[in-house]
Amino acid sequence: MSGAMVVANHISWVDIHALNSIVPLRFIAKSEISKWPVFGYLAKKSNVLFIDRDKRQLATRIVTMTSKSLLEGDNLCIFPEGTTTDGTNILPFKSSIIQAAIQANASIHPVAIRYPSLDGSNNISMAYAGETTMIESIQQILLQKNPAVELHFLTPIITAGRSENAKGRRELTLSIQASIRQKLDF
Repeated sequence: MSGAMVVANHISWVDIHALNSIVPLRFIAKSEISKWPVFGYLAKKSNVLFIDRDKRQLATRIVTMTSKSLLEGDNLCIFPEGTTTDGTNILPFKSSIIQAAIQANASIHPVAIRYPSLDGSNNISMAYAGETTMIESIQQILLQKNPAVELHFLTPIITAGRSENAKGRRELTLSIQASIRQKLDF
């Protein structure tokens, strides 16, 4: 895989390490993370592409920058929910960055992430969501006996050669979200 976009639901900071263990990825993250102690430093060192989500006027620049990165062969990963959940649902996906994959004719690889408990239910203790602090999340995860993650790589979407109607980013984003939702039985 080269010059591809991975699109996944987001539950925990562990998602990043799990995905990166399978395929080298450059992550797209909100700019606030660059200011976080330790994690911000590590994110900068791992070439994260930071975006300022609060400045709508920068959307075109962000799409151009993301498209350029794909064209240069980077495998990018986005979590289009824009935040994490406890893994028992999926929030609506934001579609703007999907436009970069369309412009770059990049393949899109939907990934459904799940943290199962031994009984098969969702292990919400793996989540970094809600009011949980980073320290609390790290402690919760370190207390896990045998944590597991499931990464379900779904059918890739080839954007090159798609008709203009089929290329619409909103429709494509809804389709990606639906496939992930279906895999997770939500």
